[in-house]
Amino acid sequence: MERTILHSDCNSFYASVECALHPELKDKPVAVCGDSDLRHGIILTKNEVAKKFKIKTGEAIWQARQKCPSLVLVKANFSTYLEFSRRVKKIYLDYTDNVESFGIDEAWLDVTGSQMLFGDGECIAREINRRVREELGITVSIGVSFNKIFAKLGSDYKKPDAITVISRKNFRDILYPLPANDLLYVGCATTRKLKQLGINTIGQLASADRRTLTQTLGIWGERLQSYALGLDKSPVSKYYENRNVKSIGNSTTAVRDLKTLSDIKIVFSTLCDSVSRRLREQNLRCSVVSISVRNNKLSSFEVQHKLLTPTNITRDIFETALMLFKSSYKLERPVRSLGISVNGLIPECDGVQLNVFDQGDKRRLEQLDIATDKLKQRYGSFAVLPAIALENKRLSSFDPIADHVIHPVGFAIS
Repeated sequence: MERTILHSDCNSFYASVECALHPELKDKPVAVCGDSDLRHGIILTKNEVAKKFKIKTGEAIWQARQKCPSLVLVKANFSTYLEFSRRVKKIYLDYTDNVESFGIDEAWLDVTGSQMLFGDGECIAREINRRVREELGITVSIGVSFNKIFAKLGSDYKKPDAITVISRKNFRDILYPLPANDLLYVGCATTRKLKQLGINTIGQLASADRRTLTQTLGIWGERLQSYALGLDKSPVSKYYENRNVKSIGNSTTAVRDLKTLSDIKIVFSTLCDSVSRRLREQNLRCSVVSISVRNNKLSSFEVQHKLLTPTNITRDIFETALMLFKSSYKLERPVRSLGISVNGLIPECDGVQLNVFDQGDKRRLEQLDIATDKLKQRYGSFAVLPAIALENKRLSSFDPIADHVIHPVGFAIS
């Protein structure tokens, strides 16, 4: 039996939730934004009415207000959005336990084995669409296809509140005229490289010379072409298999632009302390450290580094983050926000190969981190601070663990 995969995407999720909770906003232009007092003053999402004014996600509040003076701004409430996300997933689970989240507002569902009970993929999609609207007051767009990549393209194809079926018979007609960067995993850098090869559409990617693609993009060239040809066979994970932590991270928009390396160190110090503490709380070590940087023109990038030895030591993560920053950014423009995340996580009980020459130093640092964790757990995150945090208390006074602020990532990696 051929697989039947759905990709469900909650339309304008944050704004839709706010309008569902506050019906008086339904017919007004609404945008959900960060806290402007903390310089998180950008548009996170907007409803359909606001979209008519060409308001863009990621633009500053003042820019959005210039386009739409009557714009209603709502401060983001992430705990509420997480609860709505949980309720949407609960509806999905009534049809299959193969539900794989793709962010807070998107998920794949493999309903291949559910069709004898609930009808074909399109019938299931329509039932889910109806229930989400009636039970939660928001809408979803759903793509129905025979693989995950095409299902995702289907949910993006027509919005809002739409269902698109992409089958083996029609996928070339629907998808091949679309821009190549509509394909999942084709980011900005890959798009530029494809354009240099004269490849602008998904159809051109599908028919391109494979050797040329591999020479230009490596193994990803071959993989992306297989996606364009409809050959994706990746499975949809079971919902309860996705509960293990795969990465830990925090990001912040600084209270002012970061203009010097000293400023960068202060903010990274606080972020790295938060991330490493959360690693130790869950008895994990990381083997990959990633940083994200956004300058004051909202241009962003991310880089990562694989560690020789997995670690949860604060100093190790901080030094790696700082090395990545210094090797990737020259501070031509001030930095607006910084983020750090760790992945490649392994249980702390798993053995690691230590360097005989620094084994004692590592052990002392581990014991120091454990001692300071206990103090912070009892007396708060500011009970013990590194000396660098005292250089500018205004920059170091945020608490990622207590606040746990979620910020949008305004860039694509490729």
